[in-house]
Amino acid sequence: MTMMLIAPPAGPVLLQNVSWETYEQMLADVGNGHLQLTFDEGRLEIMSPANPHEHIKKIIARITEAYADAMDIPIEGLGSTTWKSKRLQTGLEPDECYYVQHFADVAGEAGTRLLDLAKDPPPDLAIEIDITHRSIPRQPIYAALKVAEIWRWDGKRVVPLHRTRTGKYSAATRSLAFPDLDINLLNEIIQIALADGQPASIKELRRRLRG
Repeated sequence: MTMMLIAPPAGPVLLQNVSWETYEQMLADVGNGHLQLTFDEGRLEIMSPANPHEHIKKIIARITEAYADAMDIPIEGLGSTTWKSKRLQTGLEPDECYYVQHFADVAGEAGTRLLDLAKDPPPDLAIEIDITHRSIPRQPIYAALKVAEIWRWDGKRVVPLHRTRTGKYSAATRSLAFPDLDINLLNEIIQIALADGQPASIKELRRRLRG
């Protein structure tokens, strides 16, 4: 089949009629680097995240990891690892992802072998920076891959999304991965990072947790 290239103005590049084999070859060539490849049944979106996108994802990642460390919660972070399913003809890279409830299932193995969603659990939490117009909706892909929770940053705050029995996501006020985490506190700490820098936000998070 012939591939068509569609380049939305100031947005990601979208390829149509892409085979699974071509997708996997592109992953081998450029995946797990600075580019994000989102594949859904023959459509392939290629995006190069800009500085604001990378900045906020790193802020949320640092706060998440600092919280887990302070609360003595073991987590395994896999960053922007590619998660894909040939059977479902779908795949993507989250901005960040973590094993929390399933930490014991992957600890010590994630760095020594490729995790396979046909036999390994998906990450428990994905972080999604939703500030760029996407050609391919990503929530249905996360749902198909059975990721239980997404933290969606909408440009102003993090909103936890829980995967429901219907295979869709519903906004929530608490996190499944970190049920004792106050989401309002999380968003306050993020704003401190944006205003005063990441070290100041981590220091304030630790102070609040000690209090």
